[in-house]
Amino acid sequence: MLAAEIIRKKRDGVTLSQSEIAFFVRGISDGNVAESQIAALAMAVYFKDLSQNERVDLTRAMRDSGDVLEWRSANLPGPVLDKHSTGGIGDLVSLPLGPMVAACGGFVPMISGRGLGHTGGTLDKLDAIPGYCSTPDSALFRQVVREVGVAIIGQTGRLAPADQRLYAIRDVTATVESVAMITASILSKKLAAGLDGLVLDVKVGSGAFMPTLAKSRQLAESLISVGEGAGLRTRALLTDMNQPLAPCAGNAIEMRAAIDYLTGPARPLRLHRVILALAAELLCLGGLAADAADAERRLQGALDSGRAAEIFARMVAALGGPTDLIERTDAYLKAAPLLRPVPAPCDGVVAAIDCRAVGLAVVALGGGRQRPQDRIDAAVGCSEFVALGERVVAGQPLVMVQARHAAAADRAVAELQSAFTIAAEAPTLPPLFHGAPMS
Repeated sequence: MLAAEIIRKKRDGVTLSQSEIAFFVRGISDGNVAESQIAALAMAVYFKDLSQNERVDLTRAMRDSGDVLEWRSANLPGPVLDKHSTGGIGDLVSLPLGPMVAACGGFVPMISGRGLGHTGGTLDKLDAIPGYCSTPDSALFRQVVREVGVAIIGQTGRLAPADQRLYAIRDVTATVESVAMITASILSKKLAAGLDGLVLDVKVGSGAFMPTLAKSRQLAESLISVGEGAGLRTRALLTDMNQPLAPCAGNAIEMRAAIDYLTGPARPLRLHRVILALAAELLCLGGLAADAADAERRLQGALDSGRAAEIFARMVAALGGPTDLIERTDAYLKAAPLLRPVPAPCDGVVAAIDCRAVGLAVVALGGGRQRPQDRIDAAVGCSEFVALGERVVAGQPLVMVQARHAAAADRAVAELQSAFTIAAEAPTLPPLFHGAPMS
């Protein structure tokens, strides 16, 4: 079998066999397929797509490219559950959600990703914590899940390694938006984690990878059908990404916001509602709550009692981070030296926010990657976003830029000002949830 022939077949719209897909995926993980060939196949798949069977075969092959965890031997007293978001701006949901579910009796081996395209990544946020090991070996990962209840990590060299290489190449070849590859990327990691149940947060709006509600629904349907086809109980919610979910974007900035959420000083309503909805689906899926209302009561109790914050702190310490991160957050999380307002150009109402442009502005500040090898500046980003529908006056800050250098701050101010549309009349606000949970 030749990689070039597999690329040619998919370029011409021919359905690939299970053995051809398995051969190519093995080449991705063992290095026998070149980066140029991976990029070529990714572009062919972007234009020609994959059938349902091809998607299942690709997902399973990527799962089987490394270790597949099993939890039965650990005799855990609760279900193994996880959540995944398709990515967005200010989407720090995973950081509090994992500890909240663990506080309610679930076990959460969360394998997360880094920033992709214009969106931030959970691992990049965790890397803002000094000493935190986001790629532990499997033994430590299992130990932390068993003893703490949650471990949020990245793909180690032995967990879905084919996806790790493909993921980085997709990020820089304009093939991120392929439904088939998003499906396989997400689910290969989740299947490798040995889950009992998975809930997906599929974003809709200007900051989503899918440009329309129909496309986002298509992605959710693909994820559910492939997940179920591979033997994993899967549900999905369609949530809004027409404005940042939390009123901030940037790695250390969002980590501070997550700690504030867990400990209580600030729980932005939109963020809170999405976290509760996703976590409640997980508790119901795992048999830990009778219904959504019961689940939300349990989750709120985990927050109010401090139990979720305690579990988060234990997870950070168990994975090499400081033992007093919550008590001394500012001592550990870097802050950028420059703070610049983005002034409203006129009086009016915030009618639209181009979240993709917001994400790209954060990337340009150094808060994301333009090339796979780029280093991220955890300190930079944005904070204090005004919300859709909010009335502003000329000169009022729409958002605050946190930057390392004056030139970068000036560029970001211009880019972010262009990302806001100010109108005379209040807009019709998009719903936070687009329909009922999908299963």
